Amino acid sequence: MSAVEIIFGILIIISSIVIIAVVLMQESREGGLSGAITGSADTFFGKNKGRTKEAKLERFTKYFGSFFFILVLVATIVLLFVK
Repeated sequence: MSAVEIIFGILIIISSIVIIAVVLMQESREGGLSGAITGSADTFFGKNKGRTKEAKLERFTKYFGSFFFILVLVATIVLLFVK
C-alpha cells in the first residue's frame, strides 16, 4: 500500500463519518403527502428558513456530499495511474 492510497483512504473514511453524522443530526421530514395537500403556512420560520440550523445542516450536507463525490472520483483516477 502506497502513501497516496493511505492518505485517500483516511480522507474518505473521515469525510464519510462526517456526512453520516450531519445527516443524522437533521430532522426527519414526515410531512409526506399530507404536507403537499395542505400546503405550508407563511410563518416567520418559513420566511427565514435560510438562517435556521436545519438550513445550515442541509447546505453543509450538499457541499460536503459534493466534496465526498469529487474526492472519490479523484482518488479513483489517481490510484489508477499510480499502479
